[in-house]
Amino acid sequence: MSNERSHDGKKGKITMKKLGIVLGVLVGAFFVLGLVLPKHFVVEREIVINKPKGFVFSQLKQLKNHKDWGPWAKRDPNMITEYKGTDGTVGFVSAWSGNDEVGVGEQEIKNIVEGERLDLELRFKKPMENNGEAYFVTETVGENQTKVRWGMKGESKFPMNVVCLVINMKGMLAKDFDEGLTSLKTVLER
Repeated sequence: MSNERSHDGKKGKITMKKLGIVLGVLVGAFFVLGLVLPKHFVVEREIVINKPKGFVFSQLKQLKNHKDWGPWAKRDPNMITEYKGTDGTVGFVSAWSGNDEVGVGEQEIKNIVEGERLDLELRFKKPMENNGEAYFVTETVGENQTKVRWGMKGESKFPMNVVCLVINMKGMLAKDFDEGLTSLKTVLER
């Protein structure tokens, strides 16, 4: 018996009805994934810096210092940065506008536990609007050694929570945090 298809087109022909069913199933699966996938994310990285905690924390809470070690400032040396308020205090805002990789947004110091924790609110405007929370936590781990934990948490609403299955946003952000913390360690240990 031959595997050839008949010329009447019935065996190998995809009908519009079959195509509609397949597309319907794919669209339905996309929406179901959007319902069941997490809508919140947390990314956290850490490093040990060979400097006292007070020194490290004082450098972290000054947002103007972040341009010296932050990964995004390196991606756009022509990035425009504006500041509002008194750096290192609650309410200080650092706003940026840069190339497509950096985008447009701002961060505001929302809380400071002196020597321990710095909380920031992130407000992204471009390439997409979204808000998040970032934080730095410092902890003494040895004589003149400080563990710095850098984290971010936020919301990935539908359809971004589905898109994040394809584009590993958490992995990309973790890589950026690792790069930034390594640079911070280099800058502060000089």
